[in-house]
Amino acid sequence: MASKYFDLTGDIVEFTRAHCPIVLSAVVGGVGLYFLRRYFAGGLCRSPARLDGKTVIITGANTGIGKETARDLAARGARVILACRDLTKAKTAAAEIRKSTGNGNIVIEQLDLASLASVRTFATIINEREPNVNILVNNAGVMMCPQWKTEDGFEMQFGTNHLGHFLLTNLLLDKLKKSAPSRVVIVSARLYDGGKINFDDINAERSYSPFGAYCQSKLANVLFMRELAQRLEGTGVTANALHPGVMNTELGRHVFTTYGWRALLMAPVVAIYYLFWKSVKQGAQTTIHLAVDKELETTSGLYFSDCMPCDLYPVGKDEATAKRLWQLSEEMVGLKE
Repeated sequence: MASKYFDLTGDIVEFTRAHCPIVLSAVVGGVGLYFLRRYFAGGLCRSPARLDGKTVIITGANTGIGKETARDLAARGARVILACRDLTKAKTAAAEIRKSTGNGNIVIEQLDLASLASVRTFATIINEREPNVNILVNNAGVMMCPQWKTEDGFEMQFGTNHLGHFLLTNLLLDKLKKSAPSRVVIVSARLYDGGKINFDDINAERSYSPFGAYCQSKLANVLFMRELAQRLEGTGVTANALHPGVMNTELGRHVFTTYGWRALLMAPVVAIYYLFWKSVKQGAQTTIHLAVDKELETTSGLYFSDCMPCDLYPVGKDEATAKRLWQLSEEMVGLKE
């Protein structure tokens, strides 16, 4: 047995010597890939903060980074309300979170952000039942779907990603102010800088681009955060937005429906991205950081990535556009006649 071991070891050494450049390249490449993946994994929320006695609402919490955020905040002792469209998936997620964290205070409520009636019903339930809302995480979203409309006739991505959350946040503002210090955390995306608020065709009825509509909705998230933070100054309620990073979640589930065989042309790019995708747990870290870190209790109006504040591109700091978008959003969701 020992003889066979030494023979194998000798063969390995001999092979290594004979193919030194190839072996060295493989080792260097492997080590490099490891550290690249570590780099693209981004920052970690290192806050040990507890959330006992706090109530958290997370939209789209039945899957992806929403579910991972819910799991983390539940482990910190929070009462977590999973605000989800699909109650079957929400029940499964809630059961998993209860089991993995030992926190039984996980609540499910139906919320369809593509329906203003659903948003209003949800907000009414929360305002009547919950004594406090300490953290609101606007996480749910839809990406690059076909040219669909919401129940109220809005372009689906703008209606779900922005208008639904805009109405929800405004309907819960009094509760958030009463619960101060409290926080609004808005999940946007790096692609906001490719967006433009098309006020002349806000629902993309004349010209629809799945990608362009997604970028517009993510820019709307950032501009909403900026204007909201200004309006909340002095109330004890903060508002910040974030880019979670690139990862493989259900967010991209509509790409093949939208683009069909053309989606296959993206395969080489996706393959490269795959090497550097974050895990869902890694992708949730910035959301968690903004929700719990005590050093951010008074921080408001900023955009974060990898748990660090980032400078916004000019399109994300346009105050005139942010105010105009707020006014238009008020009219579209019925907050202002």
